[in-house]
Amino acid sequence: MALHRILGIATGLVVFIVSITGCLWVFRDEIESLYVDHGQVQAENSEMLSATRARDIAKTVFPEKHVHGTLYGQPDEPLEVIFYELEPEFYQSVFLNPYSGEILYVKDHLSGFFAFVLKGHVRLWLPPVIGEHVVSISVLLFMFILISGLILWWPKKRTNLKQRLKFDWKASTRWKRKNFDLHSVVGFYVYSLGLVLAFTGSVMAYDWFYSSYYKGIGGEKIATFYIPNNTSEKSEEGETIPMNNLIGKLKKEDPTALSYEIHYPFADSTSIYVEVTRNEGIYYENDYRYFDQYTLEEIETDGIYGKYADANVSDKLIRMNYDIHVGAIGGLAGKIIAFLASLVVASLPVTGVLLWYGRKFKKNTKVARWQPSRAV
Repeated sequence: MALHRILGIATGLVVFIVSITGCLWVFRDEIESLYVDHGQVQAENSEMLSATRARDIAKTVFPEKHVHGTLYGQPDEPLEVIFYELEPEFYQSVFLNPYSGEILYVKDHLSGFFAFVLKGHVRLWLPPVIGEHVVSISVLLFMFILISGLILWWPKKRTNLKQRLKFDWKASTRWKRKNFDLHSVVGFYVYSLGLVLAFTGSVMAYDWFYSSYYKGIGGEKIATFYIPNNTSEKSEEGETIPMNNLIGKLKKEDPTALSYEIHYPFADSTSIYVEVTRNEGIYYENDYRYFDQYTLEEIETDGIYGKYADANVSDKLIRMNYDIHVGAIGGLAGKIIAFLASLVVASLPVTGVLLWYGRKFKKNTKVARWQPSRAV
């Protein structure tokens, strides 16, 4: 009882903020589609810009920044050249006409409403070195709060189980009793979903939690995003850079994919990796393919992020983690469930604090005892 109360009070505000921002983030794609115009171009019967040409054009906008990759979508969609640096944090995209190379517009991924929401969700709008640790610890502790709450909720007598599962309110029911029911009854029904949200959040927050979970479910590969090295030695480049032929090669092999994101090698010894997206809104089914940057020979990875068809059950479960966390694993219905679960979880710290306050600071009414008067 004391552990549940102390941890709940200590993490209540953090859990509330993380849950509310999580509600908003769940429907980010759907909400942004209402007001964000990603633009379209006229599809042409000609080749798109090569990977190096797209990079060079985009570099005229941010010449000193690192190009992370270029996203090739459908024939009527702009090319997205992505710039990303961790410290200091920089994340912007330059959108190009895929045929002429005209710069269409620039997008700052670190500004706007949902960027604000994400910063609150992962670090409470604090500096990352502080906020991320506070959120991670609080989410981890929230799992213990849920488990201890279930222990407290569980009735000693089976006959009292029905009373714990429903709201038995009458006109005379006091607000304190209603608040208790809102905390305990609602908490029971959201228990499993809240535990899933906290668990998947902890998987993303802690490397040790991530690797322990993966090994615990039977994983045998490298539990990180592992980019293999080239299988050949660096050679003199000819008229055509091999990387520029890669997207065309992939489109012929896999023409039904929605997009292909090519990532530029960060060293002469590392391979090129391409993320192939198959379904809109989910990520676990994406293919991650690696190619020698000098010969375009495909290289297998020892990490969990490779071809989805080659993934075993353990690999698929760990790759599903983000999609489970945001409810995308279940489509629109899954997102609605994740939204409602987050909203209800946000109410638990509120009802819990009110419950604690009512018990801690309730007025001790003293009942005066009758005493017979003394004769003078």
